[in-house]
Amino acid sequence: MGTKWTAKGEYMEACSCDFLCPCITKNSTTPATHDFCKVALAFDTTEGRFGDVSLAGVRWVFFAQSKAIMAEGEWIGGLVVDPSASDEQVAAIAAICGPDAGDGPGKFAPLISDFRGVERAPIEFVKNGHDVRVKIDGMLDQAVVGVESLTAEGECVAVDNTFHPVNKRLNLASAVRNVIKAFGISWEDNSGRTNGHFAPFDWAGEVA
Repeated sequence: MGTKWTAKGEYMEACSCDFLCPCITKNSTTPATHDFCKVALAFDTTEGRFGDVSLAGVRWVFFAQSKAIMAEGEWIGGLVVDPSASDEQVAAIAAICGPDAGDGPGKFAPLISDFRGVERAPIEFVKNGHDVRVKIDGMLDQAVVGVESLTAEGECVAVDNTFHPVNKRLNLASAVRNVIKAFGISWEDNSGRTNGHFAPFDWAGEVA
């Protein structure tokens, strides 16, 4: 019998594509802005369990680099987990990101051919309304600003029914700060032109 798990919280990402990321609108089957996509997805887990292990309060970031067409695979990948997490919590996050997780970012796993491991570093994750920022000293410095909706007060323009393992509905955002230096993946563009997203996440699965 497998290990049942759940996880809820908030996520944000920014990538090397110009806004609006072509991967989102065509289910990862059209070329990225460049000959690659370099991306970091940050998670602030507010509640959840992996078997008997609580996941509440665990912060972690998934780094990736793909070819221009993400669906073709051959990704580089790596995980950073905040050092406040226990060894059991780190192992749980790694399992959730694995190919047998059944939900969430584990759906990325079959695309990764070069997984470069799990590291620990303090992660700052701050969400203030439609502004979200994440920082890991020396590895990641990203901030996104949501695109305000003119038809739904207090909400952002969003894209729905996406082919995205975090949430099928994502808020649209511009990355006003976008620096990645981790696992051999390097990117910097602070022009405000690159793509970002943020959304809540709510996953459940079972790992064999």
